[in-house]
Amino acid sequence: MNNEQTESTGLNPTERRAAFSLAGIFSLRMLGLFLILPVFALYAEDLDGVTPTLVGLAIGIYGLTQAVLQIPFGMLSDRIGRKPVIVGGLLIFALGSAVAASAQDIYGIIFGRALQGSGAIAAVIMALAADLSREQRRLRIMAIIGMSIGVAFALSLVLGPLINSWIGVPGIFWLTAVLALAGVLVVLFLVPTPVKSQFHRDAEAVPGQFGKVLADPELLRIDFGIFSLHLSLTALFLAYPLVLRNLGVASDHHWQVYLPVMLVAMVAMVPFIILAESKRKMRPVYLGAVAALMFSGLGFYLFHSSLVMMVGLLGLFFTAFNLLEATLPSLVAKMAPGERKGTAMGVYSSSQFIGAFTGGLFGGWIQHHFDLAGVFLFCAAVALLWLLLAWGMAEPKYLSNYLLPVGQMPADEAALLAGRLGQVEGVAEAVVIPEDGVAYLKVDLARFDEASLSEYCVEQA
Repeated sequence: MNNEQTESTGLNPTERRAAFSLAGIFSLRMLGLFLILPVFALYAEDLDGVTPTLVGLAIGIYGLTQAVLQIPFGMLSDRIGRKPVIVGGLLIFALGSAVAASAQDIYGIIFGRALQGSGAIAAVIMALAADLSREQRRLRIMAIIGMSIGVAFALSLVLGPLINSWIGVPGIFWLTAVLALAGVLVVLFLVPTPVKSQFHRDAEAVPGQFGKVLADPELLRIDFGIFSLHLSLTALFLAYPLVLRNLGVASDHHWQVYLPVMLVAMVAMVPFIILAESKRKMRPVYLGAVAALMFSGLGFYLFHSSLVMMVGLLGLFFTAFNLLEATLPSLVAKMAPGERKGTAMGVYSSSQFIGAFTGGLFGGWIQHHFDLAGVFLFCAAVALLWLLLAWGMAEPKYLSNYLLPVGQMPADEAALLAGRLGQVEGVAEAVVIPEDGVAYLKVDLARFDEASLSEYCVEQA
């Protein structure tokens, strides 16, 4: 492949720098949020006046503030710029970490975690990624950022118990503050500054589209799915570390459970990803993963007195969890019209964070009234409800999003161009937004030839 071909099909230097620096910011922030997940339930037992409900609230409260503020922060960044909002969000996150680290009781930690979630910059980072990328290469940058989040989560489960054994939970919160400040340095010195910031409907929410997105039953099924997934994750870690401790595994050795489980789960999900995407078996793979989540919860309930069973079931849980974390965004992208993808992903992300909050709050309440086994049964019941709702989903169209810069034009010309683009081999849907200067396409990659669109493309710098 010659240099010209490489440039046309890959990321340019600015896009590569943007992808990896923004992925670094996301990773530092998510690592800070999740490091306490495998250790906090054990630590909180010794706090004065603590109850399981308050422990759950402390773990999940960040999700509520994150869900409420992420879309407004994205809109604010359209007005005052991306970098000031990201820096401000990281400083709020660092402040929340310091508050939690200094807290003398559970209420101070709850307040600190709420502040952490108030640094809601996820949508702004995605908008900045859109500012720094060509339309045709944007999905690659988003994929790199998405993978970094998964890696950060897996590392947090392993590193959390290890770091806790060295510096304790207050030390983890201080470390989280340092990571947030490191993120500020990445923003200031490593992330490229866009020539201009503009609205991107493929990466940002459009207020006028919320009604249509919330009225789409297929998208609502997916939103309930990510809500349930993160509800189950948060509730699980209210109980699972305590069960490990009760079965004789010291807290500083919990990483020895999480590390092999996460490695096996990441490998085990790969064949199912291939089956879902390449073999076009998305629906059965998706439903099977939800069923596996339900059976793991039921197994935790039935066999929580057996260490071998609890470790094996955790492997099943995380294989299903990782698979669903990968397939749910793919389903949103497949089912949402291209010009409404940003809004659909905004609702999806908010559903995820509300799920984390609900899992913490209700999981803690159930633990308080029905003990640890009740939490596991709660997770199984939520997964069963998800499975029943997901069963009616339509087989998704195996189409990918493709953005084509076409230049701004009058509405009548845009309508004519959409008609012509719809006739191109492999293009299933085409919408041209005149003021954006972008054609939002749904394409079948098995039949689509990118070069066939070159005559319609307005080259970008």
